[in-house]
Amino acid sequence: MNILKEFRISDKCSYLPDKSQTTHYKVIDKCSTTYCEDLIERGYRRFGKMYFRPICPTCDECKSIKIDVENFNFSSSQRRVMRKASKIKSYIQRPTISKEHLELFEKYHLYMSEKKGWEFAPSSVQSYYNSFVDAHNNFGHEVLYFLDNKLIGVDLIDILNDGVSSIYFYYDPDYAHLSLGRFSLYNQIAFAKKSKKRWVYLGYYVKECPSLVYKSHYKPYLMLQGRPTTDEDALWLTT
Repeated sequence: MNILKEFRISDKCSYLPDKSQTTHYKVIDKCSTTYCEDLIERGYRRFGKMYFRPICPTCDECKSIKIDVENFNFSSSQRRVMRKASKIKSYIQRPTISKEHLELFEKYHLYMSEKKGWEFAPSSVQSYYNSFVDAHNNFGHEVLYFLDNKLIGVDLIDILNDGVSSIYFYYDPDYAHLSLGRFSLYNQIAFAKKSKKRWVYLGYYVKECPSLVYKSHYKPYLMLQGRPTTDEDALWLTT
């Protein structure tokens, strides 16, 4: 394992329009599963070789949360979503890139730019590779969802020693009626239960950001306290 560099970037906040953000980045080559888990447990996220977390000096709205898998029970409405999507087939493998991936990725982001006002920029083969395929090492995976032999969803995850870290999910908006976002997360939880994993790491919850409010619906969950370093114990509390 080799930490290639560390740096900070200050920019406009991704979640709250009236705020700025400062982000700490670590670029790590051949990261071990244990060190990846140490970082995720302390509030970092991973895209490719890039590990990052917010360190805004005047704001603490980005809250890292994780689902308590052992004590999570599927509700009747959640089970209905799973039954509604019962014809979907899923396959888990190491992350890959294909024409299908790129077309679906772009279609999803065009849809979200119209539906939620996301800023749209065409994705290249290199940028997709850097974010979702590179540096998956021993822990990075993708879950591919197919219906009638058509790729309709891709879920990027890290499978760690103690849990599953949810990285990114995108889907075909023509199948939005199947609640694919929720379905993919339910599959993560079910996989974690079956694999005896303790947590599903959901990344950041920001109370005032509409796109992230859904994360607070998956109870019980724990919230990380502060910004511990890798030399400090991470304290997670049930809310």
